[in-house]
Amino acid sequence: MTHRQSKRLGSVGGIGLLLVAAVAWADLPASAVASSAPDEGDPRIEGALLVDATQVKPGDSFRVGVRFRLDPGWHVYWKNPGDSGLETEVAWDTPGVTVGPLQWPFPQTFRTSDGFITTHGYDGEAILVADAKAVEGPATGMVTVSAAVEALVCEVHCIPAELMLTRSIPLGPQTVRDAETAAVLDAELAKVPRPAQDSGHAATLALDAPQLTAGQDFTGTFTLTAPGGAAVPAVEGDFFVADRIPGVARVGLASDGPGRFKLKGKAEPDVQASAPGLTGVLRLGTAATGYQYLEVTAPLAPMVAAGGAAGTPAAVKPPSVKDSIAAVKPVGAAIATPPAAESSMGLGLALVFAFFGGALLNLMPCVFPVLALKAYGFTRMVQQEQGRVGAHAAAYAGGIIGTMLLLAGGVLAVRAGGASVGWGFQFQEPLFVAGVCAVLVAFALNLFGVFNVGLDGTALAGKVDQSHGLMHSAGEGVLAVVLATPCSAPLLGTAVGFAFAAGPLTVLAVFTALGLGLALPFCVLVLVPGLAKKLPKPGAWMERFKQVLGFALLATTVWLVWVMGGLAGVDGMARLLAFLVAVGLVTWLYGQGQAQDGVRKLATVAVAAGVLVASGLLTLRFEDEEPVAAPRLGSAVVQAQPWSSDAVNAALAAGQPVFIDFTADWCLTCKFNERTVLATDEVRDAFTKHQVAFFIADWTRRDASITTKLAEHGRAGVPMYLVLSPGAPDTPEVLPELLTPGVVADAVKRAAECAPSKLGSGANVLCAAGFPNH
Repeated sequence: MTHRQSKRLGSVGGIGLLLVAAVAWADLPASAVASSAPDEGDPRIEGALLVDATQVKPGDSFRVGVRFRLDPGWHVYWKNPGDSGLETEVAWDTPGVTVGPLQWPFPQTFRTSDGFITTHGYDGEAILVADAKAVEGPATGMVTVSAAVEALVCEVHCIPAELMLTRSIPLGPQTVRDAETAAVLDAELAKVPRPAQDSGHAATLALDAPQLTAGQDFTGTFTLTAPGGAAVPAVEGDFFVADRIPGVARVGLASDGPGRFKLKGKAEPDVQASAPGLTGVLRLGTAATGYQYLEVTAPLAPMVAAGGAAGTPAAVKPPSVKDSIAAVKPVGAAIATPPAAESSMGLGLALVFAFFGGALLNLMPCVFPVLALKAYGFTRMVQQEQGRVGAHAAAYAGGIIGTMLLLAGGVLAVRAGGASVGWGFQFQEPLFVAGVCAVLVAFALNLFGVFNVGLDGTALAGKVDQSHGLMHSAGEGVLAVVLATPCSAPLLGTAVGFAFAAGPLTVLAVFTALGLGLALPFCVLVLVPGLAKKLPKPGAWMERFKQVLGFALLATTVWLVWVMGGLAGVDGMARLLAFLVAVGLVTWLYGQGQAQDGVRKLATVAVAAGVLVASGLLTLRFEDEEPVAAPRLGSAVVQAQPWSSDAVNAALAAGQPVFIDFTADWCLTCKFNERTVLATDEVRDAFTKHQVAFFIADWTRRDASITTKLAEHGRAGVPMYLVLSPGAPDTPEVLPELLTPGVVADAVKRAAECAPSKLGSGANVLCAAGFPNH
């Protein structure tokens, strides 16, 4: 036995058990033992296939077991893993043998240090046992039992594990038991809970409320009666683990005396009309007196549905928000309604917001690589005459403003067709994302020297016509706009939302101001006297810096490929990557053609164009792709739900504050807020403390209902964050585009304090008058 095996077995305890386990493990054939979940080169789990018979008679029963050994601190999961994790699965391949269901020993309970996440499973060593039976037939030959095991092995981080275990058992005239293995399986089966009724126990449950309410906590009393009126043993530690219960998020028991337990649970927002029963496993006794394991089942009843018969389980249909308001509204009280978003802002203020919002876009990760690229080009030109530098600045600004006006025209055209649009709407189209990726890859390869265009400081630079140089600067302005649209800087969302709700002239004016702001940093370098002299002198370092910027553009491309995954799934990402490989080949062919003359050059360019068109036709086919929901960080904060008006109304009617995250995979500002704010302990604790209902409105692909909701609050793009109070559901608080943990925590606290249960019958008046600004 290795030192590592000895270390693991030490967690099981007992010298005798160590020897038995070591002998049983060492005597197994090599095919029946496997390890997996490598971490730093060391597998964290070992598995073995145990059989309690060395020979089996056809038609006889025997037992099989999958035995796990885990490194200290690591664990696998029970059939109900809890708040996270995955159930351990065993798939049998047993020709000539039938295998019954797994029998699960009573699990351990694991909690995070803050108690926010609770899971159930096994550490150290555990065995999952199943009954097997050899089919009738000749008593000669062999039968093979194979188990394919899939498990998630977790410490702080988790590693998927796959084990393939196989045993061959000879057939014979009689079944010969393996006493040593049988004793090991018997010991493990003693920890498997048995139905309470089999031992004469009776379980009953009485809820404190007659019905379950969607999304709300419920309480009750669970009573266990021992056979013959005997006393029910005391309990200790984590003595109860619930099975998966449809419509119930979490349920637990707390001892309230011998055989009496207080129950507390929470109904899911989609709890069905027929209330489920309470099912789980219960451990009676203590370590000193010994344990008894029971499988208990009790209905969440009796309950009376409205208009139904007694004893019919039912869930309460959440009242509408208007019904809730009416229930607490004093006679004659009026509900305050928020003014229209555009009424609080004039055109002048919208233009100011658009200008400074555009300037701030230069600091966003979408645009910064292009700004740095332009600064590099400007540094190369500072030694030239001021008029030419100014022309390039004007071309750059013109490219930005011209593209902004084209985008505004597209918005007006789509809106005229009866559709709603928003800022960044073009990133909902897979073909547009693919086109931007192609441009970025081509720009990056240009910076790497694969081909030349514009003023690149090469031998060809002197031959490039002045208009080509200005076109290069204008093209960089176009790219800056294209990459700016998935970002939303402070002030920008309000200004663009105002424009989208106004007339055509206002849309054009706001987009022009936005373009001027976006072009501002580069133009300042040109227009402010003496500022250009403070830039670094041109030199060899610039060539290296240019190549670094190429990698920055490729990093932006990686992000866009990830965005494509949300739009068109893994297949869509693969198609896009194949197309980008073709783009790389095309730019290389074009670069080769630049060094040639005459017919050969034209032939090379023609081949490059043909490759580009053919690859696009073959790969850029996304019309049949289904959207793929990307994992949401919100689920790491609280139990996130997809946004819908009905779900929000149900949560508010149940008395819960609501936080809505309007987001998209292509929105880097959204991702930044999710990673740095919504995932923090401060926000998570605030959501838990105030029982906040958390909703995600995913705008990665077109969704007219989300577009409409954004417009209702004067926004044309994401991110947008709404906090709603059950005491003032018609006056939501709109949070800024850039969040902080304190802003979110304070907002949900205000929303919770406006709940009718906190303020009494006048809650709606007080909150409508004071939320969110009280």
